[in-house]
Amino acid sequence: MAKIDVAKLFKETRLKLKLNWVAGLDGGDNQLNSQQVTKPSLALIGHLNFVHPNRVQVLGCAEMDYLRSLSIIAMQQAITNLYSTDLAAVVIANGEKPPKELINAANSFNTPLFTSPMQSPQLMDVLSHYLTQAMAETTSLHGVFIEVQGFGVMVKGNAAIGKSELALELITRGHRLIADDIVDFYRISPERIEGRCPALLQDFLEVRGLGILNIRALFGDNSVKPTKPLDLIIQLELADLLKPQELDRLNAKMQHERVLDVPICKVIIPIAAGRNIAVLVEVAVRNHILLLRGVNATQQFSKRQKQMMQKEAKPTILIKPVLAKSIISKTKEIKKA
Repeated sequence: MAKIDVAKLFKETRLKLKLNWVAGLDGGDNQLNSQQVTKPSLALIGHLNFVHPNRVQVLGCAEMDYLRSLSIIAMQQAITNLYSTDLAAVVIANGEKPPKELINAANSFNTPLFTSPMQSPQLMDVLSHYLTQAMAETTSLHGVFIEVQGFGVMVKGNAAIGKSELALELITRGHRLIADDIVDFYRISPERIEGRCPALLQDFLEVRGLGILNIRALFGDNSVKPTKPLDLIIQLELADLLKPQELDRLNAKMQHERVLDVPICKVIIPIAAGRNIAVLVEVAVRNHILLLRGVNATQQFSKRQKQMMQKEAKPTILIKPVLAKSIISKTKEIKKA
């Protein structure tokens, strides 16, 4: 799981949440170890086992009303007990004004204290979403990540097999580049992987013979995208190096590759002279869309083949020409009657 400190959280959310850092300025290096944002209501009355360390705690109207209802000594004791649990940061929501006892405790324990005019439920939703994205489990893979027909496609293969050239051709056909060479993948939910471009590589694509290209400058802003969920993996392999058993002509079984323990559909495309790989990738994505809708061409073909074989296997009854004429004439007489 990626780590994040409180200073980075404040920097990246302060505008959206309208945060104001009022105390605990020396606690910016406090590390967050959880994506959860909690409200320490029970902790204020002594149930400290409900407070987990190194998390963001939000104080809403109920918590602030309770603190104001206490005597000065009782408030100081409640706040001291709360801060003694190694909090990462405290956010006072709903535009509430923090009492000086809360400010003094934040400075004493080096725990950042923020204020926000936002309602506490909305503030907690935004913080939780941000932390889920920022602290997601991550890995990096080598390849080119592009958006093809709205789907995130990771193109993999050995060096110099033509991944970047393929990406360039797809971009000229209206698709978009996310990342070239190195792609950072984050597990943002139990079944969803998101690919992001490292900051150093954004907008750039390296093509042998042409060098490093600025795709945004060449093709416009709509030709690049910073992030995209991973939907499909395309593995490029030289056709001469593939063994016959590795090529499933009917492709009856969909292959998968696990990324951060999430299975991702995978298609192997053999590379050979004269093959238009860009078209094959586009069709692979279209076929993947059909599979998601329950339309499997391989199964349809196999079913049709089985039906035709069963039809041809039925015994054929031969009728003599004279007997056939007699049957036809009798049938006509019955219809006239």
